[in-house]
Amino acid sequence: MNIELLKSKIHRAVITEANLNYIGSITIDEDLMEAANIIENEKVQVVNVNNGERLETYVIKGKRGSGICCLNGPAARKAAVGDIVVIISYASMDFEEAKHFKPTLVFPKLGNKL
Repeated sequence: MNIELLKSKIHRAVITEANLNYIGSITIDEDLMEAANIIENEKVQVVNVNNGERLETYVIKGKRGSGICCLNGPAARKAAVGDIVVIISYASMDFEEAKHFKPTLVFPKLGNKL
C-alpha cells in the first residue's frame, strides 16, 4: 500500500512578486528549491498565511540567491507582495518506507535567504 506524505516544505517564505500576465506557476529562488529538495516542474501546494488561500501549481526555477518567490498567472490573484506562504510538496511511497522517511524542512530568513 502507498500513502502520500510530506516530502518537502519551505515554511514562511515571503511573496516578492505576483505576475498575473505569466503562463502560471510559482517561481522560487534556486537556493530555496535546492535546500528544500524541490525540483523544477514539481507539483506543490501553496498556503497563504495572510488570507488562508490554498492552491496547487508547479515550480519554476528562479535566479539563485535572488530570494524570489513569485506567484504567476491566475495564482497571482491568491497573494499580495509581502504575504507569507508555506510551500509544500508531497510524495507517494510504500507505507513501511513512509514510517522512516524524514521530510526536508526549510525556514527562510529575511529576504527569503537560507
